[in-house]
Amino acid sequence: MTVTLGLTQSNLLNPQPSLLPNSRLWPVVFSLSVRSRNTIALLIVTAAMTIFSVPISAQLAPPSVSSLNSSSDSNRPLAIEQAFPWFASIMNHTYSITWTPAVGHYLYRHSFAFSLIARSGEDPVPLNFRLPDGIKKTDQFFGDIEAYYEPVQAKLILEGIPDPQASLLIEYQGCADWGFCYPPQKAVHPLTP
Repeated sequence: MTVTLGLTQSNLLNPQPSLLPNSRLWPVVFSLSVRSRNTIALLIVTAAMTIFSVPISAQLAPPSVSSLNSSSDSNRPLAIEQAFPWFASIMNHTYSITWTPAVGHYLYRHSFAFSLIARSGEDPVPLNFRLPDGIKKTDQFFGDIEAYYEPVQAKLILEGIPDPQASLLIEYQGCADWGFCYPPQKAVHPLTP
């Protein structure tokens, strides 16, 4: 980009009123020494170059390494324990698992599964459970789904009283709104404290 101010060395040293729109300034310009006029001209040219070149050079400059590494914390995956903390509780012989997704994170309704492991080494037995309705949305990974952004509680339906050595296999999956999907999670939790 070229900036033309209409000022040259010859017309700064020997100014002519027709070059500047405001002729009332000419008595001031004529009263200045040649050195002062050159200093003023240099300041005007420097200011014009600075004003017009900084935005252009900023747009043309390649990104620095530090700018590439300083991604927003909102686009960094949280640890699974921070993204989807959960706890198990027992009240009146009802087992519940409660999740509290982090802000900007959600759990998939279709990914919840619970199984009872009666004893170590035995195959898990699927359990029935109840979940509240989630928010219907279109997900970039699974299409139309139900999601939980707020705390959600799964109530497990157990047949009889489980063995004191029994464990619960908990399965779930969730994503962050900005596009990171956590892999399916499995956790084994003892049924008795």
